[in-house]
Parts: sequence; structure tokens; C-alpha cells
Amino acid sequence: MNKALHEDNRLSWNAATRAHNSHKGDQVTFFLDGGTTLFPEDIAVLGDVRGKRVVHLQCNSGQDTVSIALLGAEVTGVDISDEAIDFARSLALDGGVEATFVRSDVFDWLDEAASRGEQFDVVFCSYGWNIWLSDIAAWARGVARILSPGGRVASVEFHPLLSMFEYDWSLKYDYFGNGQAVTWDDGVGDYVAASGDAQTMGPAQPGIVGFKNPHRAHEFNWSLADIVGGLIAAGLVVETFEEYPYANGWNARPGCREFPGRRFYPPEAMPAMPMMFAFTARKP
Repeated sequence: MNKALHEDNRLSWNAATRAHNSHKGDQVTFFLDGGTTLFPEDIAVLGDVRGKRVVHLQCNSGQDTVSIALLGAEVTGVDISDEAIDFARSLALDGGVEATFVRSDVFDWLDEAASRGEQFDVVFCSYGWNIWLSDIAAWARGVARILSPGGRVASVEFHPLLSMFEYDWSLKYDYFGNGQAVTWDDGVGDYVAASGDAQTMGPAQPGIVGFKNPHRAHEFNWSLADIVGGLIAAGLVVETFEEYPYANGWNARPGCREFPGRRFYPPEAMPAMPMMFAFTARKP
């Protein structure tokens, strides 16, 4: 595990997060008016979280975490980005939502939480979490350690098949990345601007235009077998697994078609393919 790469990612996410939130308008009012950023697939894997202890790992700026809190959970959000956590804390405070946010490398936090004896009923991860993990097996073991007996890890995530494609949909990258670091000198991009209203709570705002990230980023590509196998090796029991022919809220590549529910499908000329998957796994 190369923590220097994690540090590069922290800086890159700090810069990108400022750009992302610049397009989202008045987020506090959105939640005060009863809004949620959770998709139906998220709610399905989460299940009934009323009164349960939930940790949202790699929570970004906390919009989904706040949405989970509004479902009645006692929720903690963890993210490596200072900018994201600062924003999340302000969002919860200004919106009168009880949620705890922690700025930490996810691996450090998992170790520290386990050493403190913390236990959670649900560990939630969604939309772009696994490519930032430099060790999927260590992550799964860490999750297993903080789950209470009978507790579940729940996730909705973009399908690793998409990582095979270049931006123009040409096939370029190996599916079996084996977690080897792939470095992007242009860092985390402004995918919120690229996805427009599908990523914002209301009409997308111009915000920061022409964003260029000054910090490089490193991704780690894992196959479905790596992810599911890691959960099994950590002693968790996979209970549900689904694949979807669309991506929620993300205009992944040029020509994607947007359908109701903020779902993006591949261009019409392309065959149907899995663009997203979801799973739940339980600690015996």
C-alpha cells in the first residue's frame, strides 16, 4: 500500500471537490425541502436504516450521507478529502442534520475504528469507491472487523467493465488490472459539469468553468472477482448481487443516452452492457 499515492489523491480530490460543488446551487435548501440524493438502487441495498449505526465510507461531500441520516440512521461519513469533509460538516450543520464526518484515509480509519472497538450495522459504499482503494483485500478485512454480528456491507458501484474503454469508447485497457496503479496526470476531472442536471440538486450552475486539476491522481482497477472474492475471503457472506445496463447520474462517455431517473445508457449503436453493479454481504 503506497500512501504517497493516497496523498496525491487527497490533493486531487480537494481541487476537484471545489469544482463539483460549484455547480450544485443551494444544497441546504434542497434537503430542507425534503430532497434526497439517493437513487432507488441505493435505498434498496441499504434497507431499513432507522435507528441503525451506518458508516458511509468515501462519502465525498456528504450529500448521500445526509440523505441516509434523514432516513433515521445514526450515520458517520469518512473521506480522504479535507475539502469534502469541510463541506459535508457545513451542509449537515446548516441543514440541522445530525451526522458525523471524519477526514481520514479510509484504511487508517478502518484500523482506528476497529482498535476502538467500534461496530456498525451497515457499511455503505457507492459510486466510484473501489478504484481509489490500493488494496481491496485489506479494505474487505477492515470492513469485516467493524461490522457487528449480522451487520451488512451494501454497495452500488459503476461496473469495472467501463474502465476498459477510452473516453471515445475505444477498447484500450485490460479488465484484469490486478490493482496496479494507473496514474492520470490531469487528476480527478469535473464529472459533475459533464453530467449536468443529473449530478446536481436542481438546475446545474455554471460554477467553475474549464476546470483543470493541478494534481495528478492514481486509480486502482479491480475486477468483480477481486471485489467479491475479497468479501468472501474476509469471512462475509454475499447475499445479493445485481448488474444494471445503465449508470446512475454519470454521463460516462460521449453519446450516452439519458433516460428518466437520471439513468445513462450507452450510445444507441452499442450493445447493452453492464454499467453498474450492486451487492450486499453479511457478517455471520
